[in-house]
Order: sequence, then structure tokens, then C-alpha cells
Amino acid sequence: MPTITVFRCLLLSLAIVDDSSYAASGHEQDQLSLIQQQLDIIERVATKAEAASTPQPDDRYRFDYPRLTQDIQRIRHGVQGYLSPSRAQPRDPTELVGDYRLDTPPAESSP
Repeated sequence: MPTITVFRCLLLSLAIVDDSSYAASGHEQDQLSLIQQQLDIIERVATKAEAASTPQPDDRYRFDYPRLTQDIQRIRHGVQGYLSPSRAQPRDPTELVGDYRLDTPPAESSP
């Protein structure tokens, strides 16, 4: 359940970033600062969910928390780069991964 909540929060943040790209400057900065705060919350929730998850030996898949954390950091870096650019540069065309399911290797049977 926490995994679904984290994923939904991440998608909501992405939607807000996309919708706010045409906002007025002052309002836009406020909204982007709010997004940064929400990303912090999402990251904390993901960290707690990862700590609370107990992988079972018969699980076929598990949630890829490190990849989620990398994507959150990438979004945070992009927002921060927009709010305080060091200089005019082209955007990094690399896309988010978005696939957070890991295959769990089959458990070895003991002889």
C-alpha cells in the first residue's frame, strides 16, 4: 500500500511541474518551491516504506526504491536548476525511468 501512495505522489508532482510551466513568475516560483517540499515528503515516505518492507523469499517482484530515489533527485535537480540557473544551458534530454519493479531472483533450493 505505501508503494502505491509513493508512486501516486510522484505522478502528482510530475503533473504539477508540467501544469505550472506556464504560470506567472512569482506564482510559479511559489508553486515550484511547494513541489520541492512535496518531493522531500515523498522521499521520506519512500525511505520509511523501504525500511518497513520485508521481502519474502517467494516474491517474484519487489519495488525498486533506489531507482525511485534517483528519479526524485532528478526532478528536484531540474526544479532547482530552473529556480536558480547558473547559466543558460540546453536541457538534459534524459527521461525518467518510471519502471520501479524489480524481478526477484528465484531462491536456491538446498540439497
